[in-house]
Amino acid sequence: MAWKLKKHDMVKVISGKASGKTGKIVIVMKDKNRVIVEGINLGKKHQRPTQKDQKGGIVDKESPIHVSNLMLLSKSNEPVRVARREVDGKRVRVEKKTGKAVD
Repeated sequence: MAWKLKKHDMVKVISGKASGKTGKIVIVMKDKNRVIVEGINLGKKHQRPTQKDQKGGIVDKESPIHVSNLMLLSKSNEPVRVARREVDGKRVRVEKKTGKAVD
């Protein structure tokens, strides 16, 4: 499966409890078809005090979201469908509706 999303892409959540929210992709997990989006799908984690973090306590942590629940945002902040086409000998991601290059 060709991936249409990359790290640092702005995406919009289209389904689930965080539907309608936008954020930037932080981590891509291709083997699990999931990504972690900054500030979305937060969960509580009980953190034990360590030498690095003396305090510990309950912290908010981002959980992975399935790729099918996300859409790429264009430069005009509209969700767009993405295709891969060859432009000038390179494979480039383009918007399906307008044909403009995403990268």
